[in-house]
Amino acid sequence: MPTVLDRLPRGSRVIIIRIRSLGDCVLTTPAIHLLKSYRPDLQIGVAVETRFSGVFEGNPDLSEIVEPTVRAVRRFGADLCINLHGGTSSARLTLLSGAKVRAGFSHFPNRFLYNHRIPRAQQILGEERPVHTAEHLASAMFSIGVPPREIPRARLFAKPERRESPYAVIHPFASQPEKTWPARFFLQTAQHIKREMDLQPVFISGPGEDLSTFQMWPALANPPLARTKELLAGASLFLGNDSGPAHMAAAFGVPVVALFGPSNPVTWAPWRTPSEVLISEGPIYTIPPARVTLTLDKLCRGVHA
Repeated sequence: MPTVLDRLPRGSRVIIIRIRSLGDCVLTTPAIHLLKSYRPDLQIGVAVETRFSGVFEGNPDLSEIVEPTVRAVRRFGADLCINLHGGTSSARLTLLSGAKVRAGFSHFPNRFLYNHRIPRAQQILGEERPVHTAEHLASAMFSIGVPPREIPRARLFAKPERRESPYAVIHPFASQPEKTWPARFFLQTAQHIKREMDLQPVFISGPGEDLSTFQMWPALANPPLARTKELLAGASLFLGNDSGPAHMAAAFGVPVVALFGPSNPVTWAPWRTPSEVLISEGPIYTIPPARVTLTLDKLCRGVHA
């Protein structure tokens, strides 16, 4: 039986509705690359909020980054619209996109809007187990006709920042307090990174995140995503909570140590990079700094072995 892609003429236009957030945007790039690699003739656009559009800038798999409004999406003129977001706004954009084929996961609300309903990722992948977000998003491409294959690392593009000495990037924040390791522990660990690993700690923050506690170290307060990409592309190590910058670091192949509180590490662990995930048995502050420093040392020894 012909697939969605089999029925799509050469040179067709495909728009992917992503909208937000940082980690989700980063982990959408493997799915986009699978699609473009299989059908290089397609013109692919992604509809995303401006604050996250930097994730996709410079990506050769994309023809256009589109504002997530009905007018902009319709102007793109898609033949196929793939909703990877799933919320009410994305459903509306999909319905009004003008695309003949509207694809969305069958578990999304308003599933009647989609004339191609994507099954569960487990059904597509042929195995019943919890799946990573990158696998979940890539399974949508397999559903429309991309032959199943290994799902690649996320793809971000930036010229690595050059500094006088090797450095480690630390992001000591998260979207929720229960996902945030204590600031004093990050300070202790930064001392270890500098003293024992001979790496310069560099702290970064996002919108609304206050770096004043870490002012004794080099820091970038809410830099543009383009600058964050450059910094991460040149880093030797990343340490942080379960948050978007950890996924950005993983996209550049940087070794990552990620600290998890209530999040599911199976779903949100760093994807396809040397990494260690530390999971708290209770509140995230129960992860002791000694455990983190031992893990950092172990990871770096493994990378350089």
